[in-house]
Amino acid sequence: MTTEMTRKLRPYLYLLPCLALLGLFVYWPILYSAWLSLHKTNILSGKSTFVGLANYQHLLGGAEFRHSLWVTFLLMLISVPPRLLLALALAHLLRETSWFARMLRGVYFLPYVTSSVAISVIWSWMFNTDIGFVNGALGLLGLGRLPWFQDVNLAVIAVAIVSIWKQLGYDILLFIAGLNTIPEDYYEAARIDRAGRWRRFKDITFPLVAPTTLFLLIVSIIDSFQIFTIVDVMTEGGPANGTNVLMYYLYYLGFISFDVSTGSALAILLFLGLVAITLAKLAFAKDRVNYDLA
Repeated sequence: MTTEMTRKLRPYLYLLPCLALLGLFVYWPILYSAWLSLHKTNILSGKSTFVGLANYQHLLGGAEFRHSLWVTFLLMLISVPPRLLLALALAHLLRETSWFARMLRGVYFLPYVTSSVAISVIWSWMFNTDIGFVNGALGLLGLGRLPWFQDVNLAVIAVAIVSIWKQLGYDILLFIAGLNTIPEDYYEAARIDRAGRWRRFKDITFPLVAPTTLFLLIVSIIDSFQIFTIVDVMTEGGPANGTNVLMYYLYYLGFISFDVSTGSALAILLFLGLVAITLAKLAFAKDRVNYDLA
């Protein structure tokens, strides 16, 4: 009996270190943030008073939150569609097995594994109004120099460009993996039927790569809501709070104004929102994604 019980418990014992780390660094912070969001805490005295949903009411009623939410949605709208479309197009070009295609895949993937701080610093130099490479190239084309970090709209575009550039390699590799699962026989049959490139893409490639596209859509949306380092290094939320996304506003509440109660309420809302987005997309995928060409 003891031996049988030991055999059954052994797999859980192997998982125990991982579960302990998850509990310490993931689940406990979430629970503690939820507790803080229901209390008014003075970090100097350490005293906490239960206030119920007052922190959430204060947060949702503030103009700063609504502005940060709008900026985050705007950044998502101008970064997610180009990111996915560009990744799919490049995946088509780089799915070959030649050494040059493999080299380019590595080049595109390099920014993804590079520090966000380093990338943000480099792009800050490149977007510099006076000595930046981007304005230098625009000047050679006769388009003039643009005040990337002084104009609200241009600052959002600059953040979106850097975000796309950093994540693009990851999307390309996953799209290539998805494209490589499509049997070549389907394309051969389509060519025999004289189907053009657009028809092959619309009727074969796009439906069969839909699971990968949906997964990357979820990841891209979550990335848009989690952008912080790029904003912190390049714009610090400016100009005029034009790039003050939700994560940067959360940082401001918790570590600049030391309003940990309202900051925790925002963190919980972000967590619940991202969970809801993920569950909704997974439910949609279960009902709508079609793996069959028939």
